Formats: sequence, C-alpha cells, structure tokens
Amino acid sequence: MKEQEIPFIDAHTHVQFSAYGAPGDRDAVCARAKDAGVLMINAGTCRSTSAAAVAFANAHAADGVYAAIGLHPVHTGPSYHDEDELGSQEGGNAEDAPAARGEVFDYGYYRTLALDPRTVAIGECGLDYFHLNDEEPREIQIARQKDAFAAQMRLSKESGKALMIHCRDAFSDLRAMLHAAGPEGYVPGVVHFFTGTEDDARDLLALGFSFTFGGAITFPPRKGASEGMYDGRVRFIPVDRIMSETDAPYVAPVPVRGMRNEPAYIPFIVARIAALKGISAEAMKAAIWENAQRVFGVKAPHEA
Repeated sequence: MKEQEIPFIDAHTHVQFSAYGAPGDRDAVCARAKDAGVLMINAGTCRSTSAAAVAFANAHAADGVYAAIGLHPVHTGPSYHDEDELGSQEGGNAEDAPAARGEVFDYGYYRTLALDPRTVAIGECGLDYFHLNDEEPREIQIARQKDAFAAQMRLSKESGKALMIHCRDAFSDLRAMLHAAGPEGYVPGVVHFFTGTEDDARDLLALGFSFTFGGAITFPPRKGASEGMYDGRVRFIPVDRIMSETDAPYVAPVPVRGMRNEPAYIPFIVARIAALKGISAEAMKAAIWENAQRVFGVKAPHEA
C-alpha cells in the first residue's frame, strides 16, 4: 500500500484463531492483507483468543493490525468446540478449554487487555439465542449471557473503547439492555454481521451504532428470491454507518466462496457494498475508512 493511499479495513476478523496456526501461516495472511492494502481488527471471543489478538496486534502494529477483546456469548456456557477457533481439544492450548465448557467473565483480566493501546474495541460480546445448549434451562443460559454482556458494557465505558456486538436471534433483548444502560453506560460501536430487521437497525442507529457486513452479502439470492437476504439491510443503513468485515476464517465472499476466508478478500466485499449503495468502490472504501477512524480511532501505519 502506498503511504498516502486510503486503506481498506477488515473491521472484524480472527487471524489469531487456530485456523491460521500452521508455521508461518498467520504472518503470510498478514502479508497478503498488507499487499492488498487492508488493515484489520482481530476480535477475541474468550480469554485466550483475546490475549492472542492483543499479542498479534502489538507484533504487527506497523502493518496496521488492531485488536478487540471480549467474551462471546456462546462461550458463557457449554458450547461447541470449534477447531478453527480453539484448535483440537487434544492438542490445543489448555487455556482454550474454559471457552468450550463455559467461561466466567473476569473483569480484571479483560480490563488489562482493554487498556492496551492496540485494543480498539470490547467484543465480540452480546447475546446469542440461536446457539443455546440442550443441557441447561434456557432462562439460565440467557441470564448468564446478559450478565457477561452487562459487564462488557461497563468495561467499554471505563476503557473508552467501542462495543463490538454479536447478536443472533436476540435483538429485542439486546436493544432493551442498551436502552436500560443509557447513553452513559457504554461506548457505541458496531453490530457485526448484522442480521436484524429494519426496525432493529433504526433503533440501533439512534443509539449511535454502526454495522459491519461481510462475505454473505456477495452470495447470490436463494432459489426463488429476487435479491440476496442482506441487500435490503445494506441499502437501508446510511453510508456513514457501514463498515466491511470478513469474520475470517468463516464466510469467504464470492469469488472465493468455500475457501478459508482472510482479510485480503475485503475488496470483494467493499465492491458489493458499493454496488448496493450505488456509489463507486473507491468512494465506499473512503467512507468505510472514515467510519472506522471515527468509531475505533484506528490510523494508517504511516500516521501512527
């Protein structure tokens, strides 16, 4: 990337995950992102992936790598052990085991990570009622998720770092918690991989939030549909509240759909957002960069 060129940004990715753990792989992914002009924010999901995100951000600060730290709602109770995230249970890091069996949010531990200068957000955190387990009553699991999210809202406020929210099948409760906390209860950030309704978007916009969209917006319409399932959401949300993400290693965009995702593929996503908004890809890239600077305080490497 040329020094004065406006960068792309992957506002939500996971290059610190085990999917990139082969020798030299993670550095190669970072190098390809740099060649494509893409900066990145790696989002933590538990203690170990949050700590790894901060360590990687510090090691690659000159490449424009940042971190978000937090406890994903799925990891507040017994959950599926995703090898792409945590590695194999047999050979993985022992610190990853609590994420699969349920982690209690340790405010002091995460506070230390939050105060690192390379950390720009708290998350991914929030509510997820789609992945509730079959081992415990629903209300117990929801209460645990809400407790962890409330603590992370407090940490957002204390640290001055924006929230990076994950929400699935829980927008009513998410909105209620944000309203109850009030404008002084957290720093508004982004709702990543937004799947809510237009009413959800309208309310979250009023609360100061922006939204990230990834590879799924490039997928063709489902059989019998006239447009992609995310097209209307992207069109509804103003340009100054949209950012690009990969959520890598998941959900690679067309034309690399089905492959392992990585930040270097962000230009495909930005081009699709631009098409849906009816502006040029270059104008959309510039708007996304301006949005990321405003919400997260990120800087291009030559500005840091």
